[in-house]
Amino acid sequence: MSANANALLSLYQAICEAHQALRPQVAVTPLTYSTRLSALTKCSVYLKCEHLQHTGSFKFRGASNKLRLLPAAQRTLGVITASSGNHGQALALAGQVLGVPVTVYTTTSASAYKLDAMRALGAEVVSLDTDPLSVELEAARQAQTQGKPFVSPYNDLEVIAGQGTIGIELFEQAPDLDAVFVAVGGGGMISGIGAALRALNPNVDIIGCWPANAPTLQRSLEAGEIIEMEEDQTISDGTAGGVEPDSITFPLCQSLLTRTVLVSEAEITAAMRDVASGDRWIIEGAAGVAVAGMQKLAKEYRGKRVAVVVCGRNILLDKFLEAVQ
Repeated sequence: MSANANALLSLYQAICEAHQALRPQVAVTPLTYSTRLSALTKCSVYLKCEHLQHTGSFKFRGASNKLRLLPAAQRTLGVITASSGNHGQALALAGQVLGVPVTVYTTTSASAYKLDAMRALGAEVVSLDTDPLSVELEAARQAQTQGKPFVSPYNDLEVIAGQGTIGIELFEQAPDLDAVFVAVGGGGMISGIGAALRALNPNVDIIGCWPANAPTLQRSLEAGEIIEMEEDQTISDGTAGGVEPDSITFPLCQSLLTRTVLVSEAEITAAMRDVASGDRWIIEGAAGVAVAGMQKLAKEYRGKRVAVVVCGRNILLDKFLEAVQ
């Protein structure tokens, strides 16, 4: 067995363990049939409702798994992370449940709604006037200086294993899917889902979806190495920002992704509107990215069963209304 195959098997085993150990703290989210999206695309479209997970996003899975596996001495010290919102909220709640103090480093441009939610869950929030990748690197440096564990939003196998429980649930809920569409930022969620589904249903297509305005990891995969690039503004703030130079998600994505797709801001907001009008859900920009990616490639999956991971709902109401009007 190759080193790569060994690594994937080890990750799959960690996902299976997390799938059992995280209940009932982490919810099994519904997989629902979307009548409207199915009619629009001529595919059988199922929505994996991670926006119904605790704290309104999939991130609670990885955060809970990471803190579950921390030694007692490290739990007492507390942890440091970097987040634009969802990961910080998820870690704050997981910390509250397990009695672990949480400090979140973030950008001054992050959503005030998400920062308030982190504080309400007991996290200490430190805002820096710089870009997301610089915040991440500073948070990691502070963790090292203070002797506390740094919990990366994506560059951590225990976090990835937690996110991968989505993949096992997808297989349990629909074992015969033809494709799964996932929005990608740092690549933690799609690495976990991909590792689970590759083991359980090797024929399923794992499709990574990016905003065309913020495709750093997608461009890195094309280049064959992690690159730095200027990103433009996107409504998908949950996937924006660069990738750590040594990120373990890079080789995982190289191994696991069937293909990638880029979507415009107009396509993202149209997808958010379609879900609101057909399925009656407010979803955030990152979730709209995955729906838009599915719609863009729908012709290739006509008559087939596809799942879209609706990764979160944490968006300001005014921003949502402006996007869908």
